[in-house]
Amino acid sequence: MSDYAGLTANGLKKDQIFVGDINTLYKSGNTTVDVKVDTYSNVSTKVTRTDILPNTKIACSFKIPDHKSGKLDVQYLLPHAAIDSSIGLNPAPLLELSATIGSKDLSLGGEIGFDTASSLLTKYNAGISFNKPDFSAALLLTDKGQTLKATYIHDVKSSSGTMVAAELTHRFSTLENSFTLGSAHSIDPHTVVKTRFSDSGKAALIWQREWRPKSLITFSGEYDSKASSAAPKFGLALALKP
Repeated sequence: MSDYAGLTANGLKKDQIFVGDINTLYKSGNTTVDVKVDTYSNVSTKVTRTDILPNTKIACSFKIPDHKSGKLDVQYLLPHAAIDSSIGLNPAPLLELSATIGSKDLSLGGEIGFDTASSLLTKYNAGISFNKPDFSAALLLTDKGQTLKATYIHDVKSSSGTMVAAELTHRFSTLENSFTLGSAHSIDPHTVVKTRFSDSGKAALIWQREWRPKSLITFSGEYDSKASSAAPKFGLALALKP
């Protein structure tokens, strides 16, 4: 068994406010501890264990100072199927269950959420995806059946790491359609540039470089052409891993 530790710092400047967080990850054997502290002194902790039962991963997470945020997740993994369940660790927990079945080419999945306090379904979503070596397509029904999303990703040139993607969204309640286009390109073996454009007038750019093995520096920016009075958003993230 080998130990592993990592440190990630993220920062975002919006108008005159700077927010960020520091994330630490420690892994020893089959146990992983993930702790995040944000600008407002909120502490999020997640402990994951993988060897308690065969083909099973169990995780417990909680946030401080929110004493009602505790949650227990159990994942059961098989070669062609996966089941994920979670329950809130409080007197009126939220129950969630998701399942996926398929092969390397075709997969089907769905998820459902139930609020025991109100006895209401909080979500029910379903999806199907088709994958090939040079492209991937998916159809998703989300927002309790109110939104239909179609996505497509195409590997244009594997040697240069160039990919393009598109997403089309239709909302049945308002009959509105929206779309987003994206791309990714490897400038060199250690540097990746990603772009995103949407019909809402937003454009985003991400530049990421692996300046040492497993350690990344990421710069991001976003501009909203329809909000001329708002300043562009910029972000900087640094991930350090031994």
